[in-house]
Amino acid sequence: MTSANSQFKNFEPYQPKRGEEYMNDAQLDHFKNILLKWKGELMQEVDRTVTHMKDEAANFPDPADRATQEEEFSLELRTRDRERKLIKKIDSTIERLEQEDYGFCDACGVEIGIKRLEARPTATLCIDCKTLAEIKERQELG
Repeated sequence: MTSANSQFKNFEPYQPKRGEEYMNDAQLDHFKNILLKWKGELMQEVDRTVTHMKDEAANFPDPADRATQEEEFSLELRTRDRERKLIKKIDSTIERLEQEDYGFCDACGVEIGIKRLEARPTATLCIDCKTLAEIKERQELG
């Protein structure tokens, strides 16, 4: 499992109670814990990468070995850059959560839903609006 998907490990799915209000304190806490744990795991990966690159950096005399190491480091840095962007997205999601603006679609205002948010905690669109956005994007790109 990649580190970007590590939030799916070791969390208990939220079990809504009958008649429970959407995005109540218990639900907000549940998602805040998921987001904070996910961010923590991503930050650990960043630290591991820095340590790995310092420890493994070598000036190989063989050009093929040197090229292999440079390509490995390049791939790792690209992955960390994506994770850095994801950390920023997690931070903005936590901010939305604290402002009690979390869990509602940015486009139409309806509830995004517990299951969708557990699958993608940083989601800002309901499944219908996200589907429409993807269709429009495909049409524009050809």
